[in-house]
Amino acid sequence: MISTIFHIDLDAFYASVEQYDNPLLKGKPVIVGALPGTRGVVSACSYEARKYGIRSAMPISQAYRKCPGGIYLQVRMKRYMEVSGKVMTIIKEYSPDFQQISVDEAFLDMTGTERLYGAPAVAAKKIKERIKKETGLTLSIGIAPNKYLAKLASEYKKPDGLFRIIPGQEEEFLDSLNLKDLWGVGKKTLERLSELNIRTVKELRLYPLHILTSMLGDAMGEFLFNAVRGTSPEIHNTEPKSHTISNEVTFEFDRKDTEGLQKVILELCHCAMHRLLKEKGKSKTVSIKLRYFNFHTISAQHTVKHWVSSTEEFFRIAKSLFESRWDGYSPIRLIGIGLSNVVKNGYHSQAELFEDTTDKKKRAEEAVFKIKSELEGVRITKASLMKEEDR
Repeated sequence: MISTIFHIDLDAFYASVEQYDNPLLKGKPVIVGALPGTRGVVSACSYEARKYGIRSAMPISQAYRKCPGGIYLQVRMKRYMEVSGKVMTIIKEYSPDFQQISVDEAFLDMTGTERLYGAPAVAAKKIKERIKKETGLTLSIGIAPNKYLAKLASEYKKPDGLFRIIPGQEEEFLDSLNLKDLWGVGKKTLERLSELNIRTVKELRLYPLHILTSMLGDAMGEFLFNAVRGTSPEIHNTEPKSHTISNEVTFEFDRKDTEGLQKVILELCHCAMHRLLKEKGKSKTVSIKLRYFNFHTISAQHTVKHWVSSTEEFFRIAKSLFESRWDGYSPIRLIGIGLSNVVKNGYHSQAELFEDTTDKKKRAEEAVFKIKSELEGVRITKASLMKEEDR
């Protein structure tokens, strides 16, 4: 059976939440991130702002020069996570095979669900309409036989898009794209392909694997060989459902701004800890994955003697792993953060004679989670994290 994969991507998520919360911002160029006059980058921007050439990860000073009349807002991560949680809860109702890959993206394996929800396009429309009705947000859905193509399809008709790549028409679809539209092909790769006089997807497909790897390196050569044939490079690996809770983010542009990358790690830690508490699990192992501009990927993990008790502790360990694995100057394409070897709260590895202080932290974190879950709109932030995340 040919798989039916949905890639679901909320449109300009941070900026769209701001426009939903404040209707006066609708139709205006909204830029979320650092404020003009400070160091930092654009975290997200509305489609109105993109008309000025503004993109995520762009230095805020450059964004301000392009659009001095834009509306610049600081990140409200708690609010975005709250909305993301609502959206993801709705999405996962449509398939047991659900993979959230960031605060605003997820994959759904909809293979064999036609009897429940209708044809793939019909099911996608149902999801889009329900999200719009219950959250006020638009999203784009790409449908394809694998994750890589589904991601490309979700970008094809943005914003508020819906596009399906019919099985058997993968190469026809890919040939309609420019090389720069292929996910994973950045500026440096485009420059190298131009040097090699390769200017279209169809031309790139003519090269055998051993030639591509000799010209572009093993990782990038193999990636492109698979990408232009629609045989998924599978850059988002399926995680074991009962063993790992993780989130990752792929940047539109490669990044090497230390402060901004640390804020991304904090965001990912919040998302993963939120899911851990929601699933009533616990873990002692923190993991990190880094993918560089040349697709070289490294990972590391650290296991502590106690259960990871709070987002603050999670972030501290993840940040330490990041600092030990990143050289400080190589551009980064993707960051993933996870909690591994997750077990249910009822599991006891060894009885403790006295209550550990981490147990108290965990109970406090769970109490905060419960309050936020039961009282919609209540915003509670750790004082130690407020400066970084709750602006």
